[in-house]
Amino acid sequence: MKILSINAGSSSLKFSLFNMDDESVIASGQFERIGIEGSFYTIKFNSEKIRQEVFLPTHLEAVNILLEKLISLDIIESLYEIHGVGHRIVQGKDVFNSSVVINDTVMEKLEEIKSFAPLHNPANMLGIEAFRRALPEAVHVAVFDTAFHQTMEEDAYLYAVPYKWYKEYGVRKYGAHGTSHRYIASQVKKLLDTSEYRLISCHIGNGGSITAIKDGKCVDTSMGFTPLAGIMMGTRSGDVDPSIIPYVMEKEGKNASEVIDDLNRRSGLLGLSECSSDMRDVLAKCSLGDEEAIIAKRKYIRRIVDYIAQYYVLLGGADVLVFTAGVGENNSLIRKEVCEQLACLGVVIDDELNNNCTGISKISASDSKILVYVIPTNEELMIARDTLNLINR
Repeated sequence: MKILSINAGSSSLKFSLFNMDDESVIASGQFERIGIEGSFYTIKFNSEKIRQEVFLPTHLEAVNILLEKLISLDIIESLYEIHGVGHRIVQGKDVFNSSVVINDTVMEKLEEIKSFAPLHNPANMLGIEAFRRALPEAVHVAVFDTAFHQTMEEDAYLYAVPYKWYKEYGVRKYGAHGTSHRYIASQVKKLLDTSEYRLISCHIGNGGSITAIKDGKCVDTSMGFTPLAGIMMGTRSGDVDPSIIPYVMEKEGKNASEVIDDLNRRSGLLGLSECSSDMRDVLAKCSLGDEEAIIAKRKYIRRIVDYIAQYYVLLGGADVLVFTAGVGENNSLIRKEVCEQLACLGVVIDDELNNNCTGISKISASDSKILVYVIPTNEELMIARDTLNLINR
């Protein structure tokens, strides 16, 4: 059975086509700059990569070109081979605690909650509408970044603010990256061959979140009402004192939205280093003795360690610590420095394993009290699996 995993952004559309008989990727790629001059697409299949500039005024054109290319490139023979399409949805609020088959009622609910992720959910919905129109016979499934975190208890997801804000306005912690953390949890269950474990999952990329997981369920997570909260990220500040906002508004003559935009787009690694949101660039500056870059790296590591230590206590210890996503999977130095600061918890890594890991890799030393792994995340596969499960239900 063939299933498409779709991640639609405001001006982009990423896809992976899976053969779910063996969970192999048949083709993948993305359409970029939709609605913007200079739009193009890339498609990878059979060890080939095609890049083509093309006019993409809306997501519908991107979807139609994608489906036409899947046939003209002999990737599939007919659109009827695509039995399901799984769509990533960033925010499901507390309305959706699991993936669901998309129907008109689901679309109405998504419309009602789209203000909780104004940059993401409307774009996700555009992708759904375009694919439902182009593939009316396929089963369409919504997979929510927030769903995995719905197992948090009230004392984890509520803020210490007037309770009315939660009851009437939905102000609470929702988290993000749930599909990634759920994938990591499933991999750890296989590695340990048990459903009883305490896991701290570190999804560290341009965006980042740390999640405490007990026996496969989320206990707490670092992102909050929006993805701005939690650890320091590429361009996001992570946790800050909210009183900074009116203070900077007054000093710079900005409104609240403009300051929030600064916290989302011009803070984090970029803001502190004053050079880049990419950790590779920041580390290159560090090697040259750049003071701002060094401080940015130290702060970045400190915030990750803060959350790991907090969740270690929350879980009553930890059996496994996992690094995943762009920085977590690929940057051995950041992993090493994070783990060095966790030595008091008994974390010890093997430098050779850490420096040479590929795929799923154990990097902890034999005398480490906590197992440490690098596990490449695969959100697209989780989306495809959920879609298949709902088709077969």
